[in-house]
Amino acid sequence: MSFTRGYFAGTVTTLFAVGIYQYVNISQRHIQHHHESQLSGDLKEQVKRKILKYGVPSKGEEPKVFTNHVLSYDQSKKTPVWVAERITKEQIQGSASRKYSRFMPDPQIQSLFSTENADFLGSGWSRGHMAPAGNNKHDQRAMDDTFYLSNIVPQDIKNNAGFWNRFEMYCRELTKKFDGVQIISGPLTLPTETDEKGQELVVYPVIGKNQVSVPTHLYKVILVESNGSPSAIGCFIVPNKPIENKYSLHEFQVSLKEVQRRTGVEFFPNLRNADLQDNLCSVDSCTLGK
Repeated sequence: MSFTRGYFAGTVTTLFAVGIYQYVNISQRHIQHHHESQLSGDLKEQVKRKILKYGVPSKGEEPKVFTNHVLSYDQSKKTPVWVAERITKEQIQGSASRKYSRFMPDPQIQSLFSTENADFLGSGWSRGHMAPAGNNKHDQRAMDDTFYLSNIVPQDIKNNAGFWNRFEMYCRELTKKFDGVQIISGPLTLPTETDEKGQELVVYPVIGKNQVSVPTHLYKVILVESNGSPSAIGCFIVPNKPIENKYSLHEFQVSLKEVQRRTGVEFFPNLRNADLQDNLCSVDSCTLGK
C-alpha cells in the first residue's frame, strides 16, 4: 500500500514538474516570438497609413505661440496644460496697460473646445492668468495676448488677488537678481477627498455651458539663469483656495520630479542630463512680499 502511495505521489510530482517545464518552455517561446514579431519601421508606417488614413486624433497638444508666451491647451478641460514664458527686468517695465486689454476666446482654439467669458459670469470663480499680464509691461500686444482665455483658468478669487498675485510679483523680483527667469505655470486636478474604502478621489466642479474644469491646484516651475546658463530651479504646487499671508512659499515647494509626475509633463527636456538641483530657495530667500 505504501509502495502504491509512493509510486502515485512520485508520478504526480514528475508530471507536475514536466508540466511546469513545458509551460515555461512554451511561455519563453511565446515571448521570444512576440519580440521577434515586433513591427519594423516600414511596416509601422504602413499600418499607420491604413488605420489613420484620415489623420491622427488630435488632443490639441500642439503648442500655441504668442508674443511672449507659449502654451499647450487641454481641449477636454478647456484650460491650458502648461503656459511657458521668459521674463527679464526690461520686460516688466513699460507703458503697456491692462485697461486696453480684454478677455476673449482664443481664435487659435476651435469653438467646440473653447471657453467664453459667459462661462465665468456668476460662477464664483475669477479668470486667473497663467502667464500674468504684469510680466508684459514692455509691449501692449504681449499683454493683450495674456487675456486670451486659453491662458486662463477658473481661480479662487481670494487666491488670485492674494497669494498667487504675490507669487507672480516674486517671480518679477527674481529678474533683478538673475539674467532671465523661465516660468511654466498651469492647473492641476489632484485627489482632495477619500471614500469609505480609503480610496483617494479627484473631485472638481465645471463651470458654464462649456463645462470649464476648475483645478484643485496650480503649479509653477521656475528656472533662473545666470550668465546665460541655468543656475537654479524651483517647483511649487499651490491649492486653488484662499491662502492666508502667514503661509510661506517654502510650504508649497516640491521637487521637479514630483511636479512632473503630477502633471505628466517633462519640463525642460533639453536639460534632462544637466546637473540641475531643486535649489531656488537655497540661492534666493523665496520670500513673498506683503
